[in-house]
Amino acid sequence: MSMTQHFRRLLWPAILTLVSLGLVLFPSRLTGLVGDDETLLLAVTALAYFSTAWFASRIAAFVLDQTAARRRPYPRLLKDMVAALLFLIAFVATVSLYMGQGALGALAGSGLVLALLGFAIRNVVADTLSGVALGVEGPFRIGDWVDIDGLARGKAIEIGWRTTRLLTLDRTYMILPNSQIARQRITNYSAPKPEYRAQVRITLDHSMPIGRAAQVMLAALKAAKLILQDPALDVRVLSYEEGGITYALRFWISRFDRDADCRDEVFTVVDEALRRAGTIAPYRRIEVIPRAIPDDA
Repeated sequence: MSMTQHFRRLLWPAILTLVSLGLVLFPSRLTGLVGDDETLLLAVTALAYFSTAWFASRIAAFVLDQTAARRRPYPRLLKDMVAALLFLIAFVATVSLYMGQGALGALAGSGLVLALLGFAIRNVVADTLSGVALGVEGPFRIGDWVDIDGLARGKAIEIGWRTTRLLTLDRTYMILPNSQIARQRITNYSAPKPEYRAQVRITLDHSMPIGRAAQVMLAALKAAKLILQDPALDVRVLSYEEGGITYALRFWISRFDRDADCRDEVFTVVDEALRRAGTIAPYRRIEVIPRAIPDDA
């Protein structure tokens, strides 16, 4: 959102806040216009509460947008949560203003009703509270590629009060309840930076020495076009067993949506290089040892 749009969004809340606060701070001007009407004075005070909450919520949204311009964008849920909290404070202040000390008694008397209502909508409440927790903790933000263990993998496009919406690599639209997300392990492939290191495993026969195999595969990786060449690529030995030598080819990917294409390219170029070098993958060998037959048989 541009600075002009932010200014327009702040204009009317600022005007209303200044006018209402002016009437509250200088009640003589109001009484001079409409007389000594206590109900009208209370209404103006309530208006000052809500207009101040409105103005403060717009200021908070402006600050979050300016911070997100230099970092990753904050979810809309966080802005909604700040606005809801400010308006709740204004509402409680207004109720206390009209009811005085009786407000606490009225709220306490409705506790049983609230408990029954909470039990009826407990799933909605669980999703909402989980959404608040996701907004505060920020394990991922809009635009991040995430893997929610056991549920889905995709790009976060919206984080709401009850649900989070993901766009998968297959371009399918998934809507997940926040309470389910909060109970799962979350892997964020876009934080703290969009690039990350991946690896593939390749097992080769013992016929090729480790140094030669690493040299051939590393040269193949350096010829790849999709993976990043900086940070440096490397090849490591993971295991040396009877069935073959297993290598880990470690490389960097610029962003998660290129993961499948990068792995495909890595396997393709390495396979071509190994075939040119004459090596083969390990295979099961069966050696037949003839049984010696005694001479007197």
